Amino acid sequence: MSYYTVLGLTKEPFSTSPDPTFFFRSDAHAQALARLEIAIRLRRGLCLILGDVGIGKTTLARALLSNFPQEEGFTFHMIMDPSFESEYQFLVHLSRLFGVRAAYKSTLDCREAIEHHLFQSAVMEGRTLVLIIDEGQKLSMDMLEHLRVLLNYETNEFKLLQVVIFAQMEFMERVMRIKNFFDRVALKYILNPLDEAQTRQMIQFRLQSAGLTQGEDLFSLDAIQTIYRLSQGYPRKIALLCHNALETLVMYDRRIIDGPMIEELLRDESRWIQPVTSS
Repeated sequence: MSYYTVLGLTKEPFSTSPDPTFFFRSDAHAQALARLEIAIRLRRGLCLILGDVGIGKTTLARALLSNFPQEEGFTFHMIMDPSFESEYQFLVHLSRLFGVRAAYKSTLDCREAIEHHLFQSAVMEGRTLVLIIDEGQKLSMDMLEHLRVLLNYETNEFKLLQVVIFAQMEFMERVMRIKNFFDRVALKYILNPLDEAQTRQMIQFRLQSAGLTQGEDLFSLDAIQTIYRLSQGYPRKIALLCHNALETLVMYDRRIIDGPMIEELLRDESRWIQPVTSS
């Protein structure tokens, strides 16, 4: 039996998988999502979402996809890990992702085939093509240059390709070094950690999304304060701490999670990262 069924829940509330069902829309995340949707619908071109590891970028990307549930006229493609060995490999992957049937003999061949496909889809068929790239900090300078060229393709009214890049903060420095790239970014948004009130709201939201009765609490106020202090408001760290806490709650048949329990969990976790000394 799973721990969450013992607590009367129907799902695991604190999985770190990017499930849009458990996407907590803090003010910052909700604003980023709304602005992304507007930029895509207006076909503005390039959007850039930055944030540290564990801030919720991948989950935000999945939530963005869920905002267009098989909507007519929109085609989404996603690259989850752009760790390509060469610019040619990157362009071949893009060509295949877009469903372009061509002889991929060179980077020029790929780019021309993609250009033709974008014009056919966006102008002749009236479709909005969206490319979402997660882990954007892995994009090389050459790949970014090719994206810049693809973003040059436009009509008098809109860009033929919409690109949304989710990346870690260090990506900004690389983008700034590429001439005529940064000024093509239609939307720049930085995701910041949650505050203490939002941390509490996220925990309750996830529990209720997993079936917890409204008004019922599994975490005391001091537990939430401790979780916020230890996680610094990063959603992934919050989820990990809460998951471990619920397991402990079930194992020791406790009624509610308090601050000392969270502190003890952290001490147990820290033993795994302490250097092992030989006798």
